[in-house]
Amino acid sequence: MKLITALLAGAVALSASAASAQTETIRLTIASSHPPVIPWVLAMKNTVVAKANKALEAKGSKYRIEWNEAYGGVLYNFENTIEAIEQGITDFGWVGTLWEPAKMPLQNIMFATPFTTDDPKLSANVMLSLMEKNPNFQKEWASQNAVYFGATVSDSYQLFTKFPVTKLEDLKGKKILAAGAVGAWAEGLGASFVNAGIPTFYNALQTGVGDGVILIPSGAVPIKLHEVAPYVTYVNMGAVAFGGFAANKKKWDSLPQEVRDVLAPIAREYTMENINIVLDREKKGLERMKSEGAKISTLPEAERKRWAEAMPNTAKAWVEANEKKGIPAKQIMTDYMAAMRAAGAKPARDWDKGL
Repeated sequence: MKLITALLAGAVALSASAASAQTETIRLTIASSHPPVIPWVLAMKNTVVAKANKALEAKGSKYRIEWNEAYGGVLYNFENTIEAIEQGITDFGWVGTLWEPAKMPLQNIMFATPFTTDDPKLSANVMLSLMEKNPNFQKEWASQNAVYFGATVSDSYQLFTKFPVTKLEDLKGKKILAAGAVGAWAEGLGASFVNAGIPTFYNALQTGVGDGVILIPSGAVPIKLHEVAPYVTYVNMGAVAFGGFAANKKKWDSLPQEVRDVLAPIAREYTMENINIVLDREKKGLERMKSEGAKISTLPEAERKRWAEAMPNTAKAWVEANEKKGIPAKQIMTDYMAAMRAAGAKPARDWDKGL
């Protein structure tokens, strides 16, 4: 009996050893300038990291991926997300195109057209359609040595301030923090814009660098922004595509075809996973802010329209700047606004008029 048991144990050990020998490990880095508590980073973990090896195993692949997860600015900061992909500092990662208006202007088209839609699903569908149909959008990623998998789309941008806001005049002379292309939204209101990233917002308000922030609730709640900016005014400036999930092209091309075949569809799940997290966080975040003493209000519709009309013509400026680069920006803007309206958007300002 002991001999049989020993033989069986040996057979199991040999079988396990053989299986181990047949498995090949691929080491990949996935990174972000922001921590995984942020929706667009968590969406990466919930898709490619969580599902890749299970899918490879289900396909009978000999490959397994060992992920080096480097979030929260461990490898690079928010100003260098596309460079990190381009230079291979990370193999996969989140790219904040809102900080790249010069390198990736087409990805920032929604920042040139605020007050267009509050629906993140609608925004995502329009952006993905543009990516599929317009080669100019595809070139922006290819020129950065990046393989694009999906859009990062926000909930609608709102206003977080140290003071109450019931009319535009309340913003006059105030310092408003925002990230990159969002800064133009504060122009025309008598406020000054201070460029900053989410990780710096809390301290900047606490130390007096800013008086308020234009930000999405799903990004504001995790950093407890309402503690230092307790007046939360729902202006509904728009749900926008502000980044994407991508891979370094050289690394991607070097992966075995069967690995790419498994990873690609999982990576494309990123957009919807991000939206689901955002919508859930927005709802729960509103409840949390209320329970923790935030003073939440909605800017009157007349004042919201005043805000949209008071802004400089950001769409025209965007078109003119990109036409000089040889991009058919006027046609792109016209097609984009038409696609938005066709999808059900009701813009507070017709950005394609007067281009």
